[in-house]
Amino acid sequence: MNRKEATQKILDAKFAKGLTWNEIAMESENAESWIVTALLGQATMTRPEAEKMGTLLDLDEEVVQALTQIPFRGDAIQMPPTDPGLYRLYEMVLVYGPTIKELIQEKFGEGIMSAIDFELDMQKKEDPKGDRVVLTLNGKFLPYRKW
Repeated sequence: MNRKEATQKILDAKFAKGLTWNEIAMESENAESWIVTALLGQATMTRPEAEKMGTLLDLDEEVVQALTQIPFRGDAIQMPPTDPGLYRLYEMVLVYGPTIKELIQEKFGEGIMSAIDFELDMQKKEDPKGDRVVLTLNGKFLPYRKW
């Protein structure tokens, strides 16, 4: 079973059980954002982590096994994305990406933010003018090296 097929079975099981991502994450030792990433097929679980999710979601062995396979990252969506929620994130990078890059270089030097040594968090911030989405992208700075 490939990761995309496994992801659909996971989403179907989540819906059938009426679970939230937070409830699923509470059964693990990982952050909610990482659990969602793994269950959507973009990160690799250890066998015990996959088995725990398999038990919680009543997943068959093929799905559990798929969760332990190293994924082909970045192929989950087409580019540019057509889903409005994903397109807004893409638009943010198009508009604010040069600013972020410039500020990283000014504060750290020539380099990039890691997407491997990385943490993601998403919070809801209530606001009387309209609730806010707070995204935190926390990645290690990786300087370009000379050789």
